[in-house]
Amino acid sequence: MSRIGNAPIELPKGVEIKVENGLVTVKGPKGVLTQKVDDSISVDVDGNTITLKRHTEEIPHKAKHGLYRALINNMVEGVFKGYKVEQELVGVGYRASNTGQNLELALGYSHNIVFQIPAEVKLSTVNERGKNPIIILESHDKQLIGHVAAKIRSLRKPEPYKGKGIRFVGEVLRRKAGKSASKK
Repeated sequence: MSRIGNAPIELPKGVEIKVENGLVTVKGPKGVLTQKVDDSISVDVDGNTITLKRHTEEIPHKAKHGLYRALINNMVEGVFKGYKVEQELVGVGYRASNTGQNLELALGYSHNIVFQIPAEVKLSTVNERGKNPIIILESHDKQLIGHVAAKIRSLRKPEPYKGKGIRFVGEVLRRKAGKSASKK
């Protein structure tokens, strides 16, 4: 039994949902999102409550039940509150700046990297003296903001010895010990 799929989704004030031919559209103050739902799952809207039901007890249908419930819940939360991801650049000489939707990164390579951010994601950078530069991404689409953050992180993943690289704010890295200084 899918515990996540059986949980109802409460619609906050100002959020509208429309279901047509397996296409769920959620509209709110932050924007509009759509998601195609598999035929094995039905979406029912009763006033301010959304419930999802599966037609059979087969394993793939159970998996999709929880998946689509989570996706629709993320859409409702995104158009109402929005999502925010903060990443910090750890390393000497690492810098981040933005001009519009272009993110320019200096990550210790021989050249600066210019990364184009999609229009649905709001980009800002914070550079304070004595602190690591921070990249702030805000959007109503959780999937898109996660994908963009992963692409930025992949440009210079944090390494386990000194911790240099791009990491999420608050992320704890598992550090390794380096070579021993002297042998006896």
